[in-house]
Amino acid sequence: MVPERQLSRREFLQVSSSMAIAGLPGAGTLLRPEDEIRFRKTVIDARFVAEGVAVADVNRDGHLDIVAGNIWYEAPHWTPHEIAPFQFVNPATGYSNCFNMWMDDLDHDGWPDQIVIGMPGERCYWRQNSRDPKRPWIEHPIWRSACDESPLYVDLFGDGRRVLIMGFDDEYLAWFEPDSNPFAEWKCHIVSAKKGPGSQRYCHGLGIGDINGDGMNEILTNEGYYVRTSRTTKTDWRFVPADLGQPCAHIHVLPSRHRGKLPMVLSSAAHERGVWIHEQIRKDVFVHHAIDDSISQTHSLQLAKLRRNGSWNLITGKRYFAHGPGKDPGSMEPVVLVRYEQNPHDEMHWVKHVIDADSGVGTQFVVQQLERHNKPAVVISNKKGVFLFES
Repeated sequence: MVPERQLSRREFLQVSSSMAIAGLPGAGTLLRPEDEIRFRKTVIDARFVAEGVAVADVNRDGHLDIVAGNIWYEAPHWTPHEIAPFQFVNPATGYSNCFNMWMDDLDHDGWPDQIVIGMPGERCYWRQNSRDPKRPWIEHPIWRSACDESPLYVDLFGDGRRVLIMGFDDEYLAWFEPDSNPFAEWKCHIVSAKKGPGSQRYCHGLGIGDINGDGMNEILTNEGYYVRTSRTTKTDWRFVPADLGQPCAHIHVLPSRHRGKLPMVLSSAAHERGVWIHEQIRKDVFVHHAIDDSISQTHSLQLAKLRRNGSWNLITGKRYFAHGPGKDPGSMEPVVLVRYEQNPHDEMHWVKHVIDADSGVGTQFVVQQLERHNKPAVVISNKKGVFLFES
């Protein structure tokens, strides 16, 4: 691992300059360096390990570790341990066997296990924590097919239990929960009609949130959202068409600070350029605004609070070689990691900050507090490597 320091003023201006030289529109929207939240960068692993990442106390020593694909990195020195044999993949031509992953205690033994989703459409599975750094983790099935490029493992129903939301078989969007036997295939609950939005193998755009003010989470796609038909059932859903913008990465719902104003929707482009606000001017009618159109391949997006003043930040960046060099717009431009901070006086205005100029994002990343201090960290794994940014 290689610790690195925060960008100096000169380096910060060089990043802005390099963005302008590369022809990136909007490069001038960067905030002054002296107003930046400072991040310390650590290169955990310079290899292409995975494009999904998670954080958990893998060995139960009281320190949160980083897990990426087939490797977990033991805190505090980030010592690597293999969960399964590491497989070299050329980042310019190949793809990871881990697009998305999460950690949870699935066998109820008190040790965190790993959920793995690989290439869209392929099987997904979980790995049982071996409790021994020298022993491989055993795989168990979740489902035969995992579609959508931004599946979710979230508390959909607000009951403290996370479920897996994804398409399957190129035909249905569904949510999945573990069987009473944790080693059996998971239970599938279909949400969509056949071939409904969100069901396709390479579908882009998925999120949850209360978009209609009914107090329950809806499942969002860029073509509209699925709403539960009753508070007493988790299995009956109907689709509400709505224009939520272009094919995207993760979708977030952000309530307005103004009384009576409907929630807004936030998203980012997976393979084009754009980070957007979709303003709900009346129920299910949206006006689209570009927060930034300078960065391409913003294939994952997180919404988090980084300051004590409670202001919201959208964190994203370029997914390095999402489709290989030259195949997506801007594929050879700087691999930046950025955040957009919401103006506390104007919720439609977000100010752009560059966190780093040589890392970017994968298909999924984590913003989470790692140790006892109350400052969140950004943890990323992608074709550039595995990175930790501590604020």
